[in-house]
Amino acid sequence: VQLQASEGGLVQAGDSLRLSCAASGRTFSTYAVGWFRQAPGKEREFVATISWNGGSTYYADSVKERFAIYRQNAKDTVYLQMNSLKPEDTAVYYCADDATYVSGNYYLIDERGYDYWGQGTQVTVSS
Repeated sequence: VQLQASEGGLVQAGDSLRLSCAASGRTFSTYAVGWFRQAPGKEREFVATISWNGGSTYYADSVKERFAIYRQNAKDTVYLQMNSLKPEDTAVYYCADDATYVSGNYYLIDERGYDYWGQGTQVTVSS
């Protein structure tokens, strides 16, 4: 397993939940990392991304101002803090990294650019 995501869970609307993504057997401290999600019957979609140095982040409009992505490179871990959760946030969440060092505040939105993926973790938000 290259990337290990933490367990998701079942929460109520309005609750908060934090996901983590840790590198296993390799490091991603110099790579951009992204979070994606896939709801039942839907395509996988972009959620958030962060540059290798944490200097830049970008969010999907649907999660902006509710979710926060950040990282601790010393721990080779990236987090997704999810606040004010809604039933429409229910999905399997995936983390990924692009395994390519790019200097500066580079991040990646297109999932086709990511090389390593976590196993996915289920987040269910009840109304």
